[in-house]
Amino acid sequence: MPWWTSLLLFFLSLNLWLSGRKNPDEVIGLLEKMLAALLVVVVLLDSRNVVLESLALLAVLQLPALPRRPF
Repeated sequence: MPWWTSLLLFFLSLNLWLSGRKNPDEVIGLLEKMLAALLVVVVLLDSRNVVLESLALLAVLQLPALPRRPF
């Protein structure tokens, strides 16, 4: 996938994510966020760009860990 297509899809996913956060309807907002996440996954898996994949890995590693609760 060319770099300009990846960039266009990233901007589209950012637009969808921000639109989902502003949407007063919770279901539609969640759908827009899911579509944005799917676009990011498609770009990361299809472009095979090592820089993008490593940035995504670093972003995931920075997420806080949830404490485990015993059952």
